[in-house]
Amino acid sequence: MNPNKALWEKGDFTQIAETMRESGEELVAALGVAGGMEMLDLGCGDGTTALPAARAGANVLGVDIAANLVAAGNARATAAGLANLGFQEGDASNLAGLADDRFDLVLTMFGAMFAPRPHDVAREMVRVAKPGGRIVMGNWIPGDPTLVAQILKISAAYTPPPPEGFVSPVTWGVEDNVRGRFGGAGVPADRIVCAPATWVFRHPGPPRQFLDIFRNYYGPTMNAFEAAARDGHQELLYAELAALFESQNRAGPDCTEIPATYLKVTVTKD
Repeated sequence: MNPNKALWEKGDFTQIAETMRESGEELVAALGVAGGMEMLDLGCGDGTTALPAARAGANVLGVDIAANLVAAGNARATAAGLANLGFQEGDASNLAGLADDRFDLVLTMFGAMFAPRPHDVAREMVRVAKPGGRIVMGNWIPGDPTLVAQILKISAAYTPPPPEGFVSPVTWGVEDNVRGRFGGAGVPADRIVCAPATWVFRHPGPPRQFLDIFRNYYGPTMNAFEAAARDGHQELLYAELAALFESQNRAGPDCTEIPATYLKVTVTKD
């Protein structure tokens, strides 16, 4: 199986996505998504941004590599009565079957950054965007002190080294890499804007309960705990992550609200 597909089908990202809904709605509103727009949500999960965009009137296609998330997204769209929203399996590195110049907005929040072959990802997003259309990416930043970058950093310290040729997803969080990849896809430098932004995770229980969701349902942390258990370091990993979650929680002890910084990339296609 494709390793990326295996990673995101391993757990149940819908459990994480439940903590991301409010920020997804806020982003869609800030992007001015409106009726009549054609939108691609790439690496969409179960629709954290796709559903609010469809509710705003856009015609939305969600594409994700994980079959379980595609099924969950289609179930959410059906339950919400959104005939203008559909989900299908696909790989951000090769959007076969999607026509050139199709979408007014290509949106990918922490999705396409995990696909292999990042230069191919950039070319495919540019290809399917309409002239004058936008590509908006949210990418976690390597070494950033906030939640998700630290989860990925801590998890990586407990797992075996990646295979030769592996390109870390968080390289998408470096502006020079973003500019190089989209530049290679033919986008002029003045059409690429990068700026830090904030995503907030919200959970009605305490931080350690929120951590347990990552431990049990988030592919990268699940792999880290499995590797740590083999080495007898499972408790060390849990303690390190618990300290992170508790120190970054800005709500009271019985609920969780943790902001995470990401690189927001906006590309306008000629």
